[in-house]
Amino acid sequence: MSSSTVAAGRTATPTAEPYPRRWAAAIVMIIAALMDMVDGSIVNTALPSIGRDLHTEPAQLQWTVSAYMLGFASTLIIAGHLGDRYGRKRMFLTGVALFAAASLASACAGSAGILIAGRAAQGVAAAVLLPQVLASLRTLFDENERGKVFALYGATAGLAVAAGVLLGGILTDWNLFGWGWRTIFAVNIPIAALVIALGAAWIPGRHERVKGRIDIVGNLVLAGAMVAIVLPLVQGRDNGWPVWGWILMVAGVLAVIGLTRYERARGIEHPLLPAALFPKPAFSAGLLIQLIFYGGMSGFMLAFTIWLQSGQGYTPSQAGVLLVAFSAGTFLSAPMVDGLVVKLGRNLLILGGAIMTAGFAWVHLATQHAAAVHTGAWPLVPGLVVAGIGLGFLIIPLVNVVLSVVPAHLAGGASGIFTTAQQFGGALGVAVIGNVFFGHAGHGLTAAINAAGPWAIGAYLACTLLCFALPRAAVGPRHDIA
Repeated sequence: MSSSTVAAGRTATPTAEPYPRRWAAAIVMIIAALMDMVDGSIVNTALPSIGRDLHTEPAQLQWTVSAYMLGFASTLIIAGHLGDRYGRKRMFLTGVALFAAASLASACAGSAGILIAGRAAQGVAAAVLLPQVLASLRTLFDENERGKVFALYGATAGLAVAAGVLLGGILTDWNLFGWGWRTIFAVNIPIAALVIALGAAWIPGRHERVKGRIDIVGNLVLAGAMVAIVLPLVQGRDNGWPVWGWILMVAGVLAVIGLTRYERARGIEHPLLPAALFPKPAFSAGLLIQLIFYGGMSGFMLAFTIWLQSGQGYTPSQAGVLLVAFSAGTFLSAPMVDGLVVKLGRNLLILGGAIMTAGFAWVHLATQHAAAVHTGAWPLVPGLVVAGIGLGFLIIPLVNVVLSVVPAHLAGGASGIFTTAQQFGGALGVAVIGNVFFGHAGHGLTAAINAAGPWAIGAYLACTLLCFALPRAAVGPRHDIA
């Protein structure tokens, strides 16, 4: 969703003569982006099956989700710079090939460790290909057509959320060739092969060769810092929360702060973390909203899907169908966002946060009164739909509202940081809420989901309150400014 705001503020002006195969190239690239969008959620409904087949520990299930997000977050910003430097077509095709290889490794995984490594590699590959898609769409289309192609991209992103949870359940239950959950990864391989063949033929190779130093070492520091923060949170409960974990988390936070200051002092031309952005209260508040929002959503959805299947006896397909109710709510609110955000500005986001908080409070009450086995879906559906409506009002316009205080020359970097925060926040949420959930699982999975629920509700309430620090007005109805 918000990954559609990954930045391309550094792209060149389209040529006078439009590329004749631009729509064919766009469709091929959007299909590739769809693999990433779907894989961000497809694994959720397959987690209980993965756990039974590979005999995983709870922390390993958390890493199956978090590894993808951390791989994506640690690679995204620099991947955009590499596309500008070495060619977007080349980086795009490389990313698709790596994604196929990582999907094959995940599908063939015989242990949790191999699967986690494959998921991390998938995240890295997705981060390599996605910025090239968005930057290429901006350069291939002029202002008259750009809105249409980004609307197509946005619609695809919205459908991917629902498709991921639904496909994860259907493919797992379908058990094609006896592969079970492995099918959710294997399906990427023929799609990637088709994208590579068509992309090589249809995507133009022209690009601007951007000069200036790219901070490779800084990217490694940033990746290490994110792992240092998440690792103790995921493993801490099983290890009795040792002192080394707290030291590692503090070191990770200090590394991020130190990297920001170092890049500013050295005058890095393409900084990973532009220091000029963070002193702006509206930007910092928006970044926190992005991080906390995706933390609450990713963490709760991990716990919720495990509760539905392992605690309530839902099949993966049944769980996937139920979770479509959440996406349905977003489909209801999304068409209204452009008009409302211009009129209401940040008040629309405040309203969205309040609605989402109320929706998940409803779901929390429904889980408290759930039957011992296979509670009906209808007590849960209204809360999920309401929460989805709130999501549309809160998260879809967030970047546009925040960018109203960001200088134009920093808009690209701001959007990249926002998408990094989305993925890193998701990994943090899986770690924190996952620990709460699995820590109470000894008392039954209904007790566990009831313990996890308030953490998600608190996250959305915090997002609502942080919205008051945002600028009152939005940039405007267009979502392709980043």
